[in-house]
Amino acid sequence: MNPSLPALSSLAALLLGYALGSIPFGLLLTRMAGTQDIRSIGSGNIGATNVLRTGRKGLAAATLLGDALKGTVAVLLALAWLGPEAALAAALGAFLGHLFPVWLGFKGGKGVATFLGVTLALAWPAALVFAAAWLAVAFVTRYSSLAALVASVATALSAFFLASTPVGVLLSLLAALLWFMHRANISRLLDGTEGRIGKKG
Repeated sequence: MNPSLPALSSLAALLLGYALGSIPFGLLLTRMAGTQDIRSIGSGNIGATNVLRTGRKGLAAATLLGDALKGTVAVLLALAWLGPEAALAAALGAFLGHLFPVWLGFKGGKGVATFLGVTLALAWPAALVFAAAWLAVAFVTRYSSLAALVASVATALSAFFLASTPVGVLLSLLAALLWFMHRANISRLLDGTEGRIGKKG
């Protein structure tokens, strides 16, 4: 086999993943629904949590689903067309596309739904760990951001046992990026000003 082929496959998968991941479902759906620009309210984020601040729960749910599925689809396409190593590259591309979409000046979402979406395709048992951890932490603390932070770490660690070392390493990298994107939330959690689920203001 030509040694350049795996590298080219991974590059193609990375670009495919980025293209799919950069689709800003939150912005597109809210525009189609006739609401104000999602980037002008709340955190200015394009993810489901900020879409929920419009008061449109259906739009928020659709955004969550779209942001998750674009990660899942990117990984599954790369896996089917280019193989398992390319699937990892597609997962990375999809996550980076969501965080830094070129169409929006590289200002995207925080990656929670897309993290779950790529995990579902790479190692579905680890995605169950994410869901369980998120629900448990959210139920106890009512902090969505804290739930996502804890769940991402639990998922990455579980992937080493439930999937493979490469998947665990990749999800650890994505979890680190997710934490970076939540740095403002972490600061608010530490000083007690982070908003709780179901509480306005």
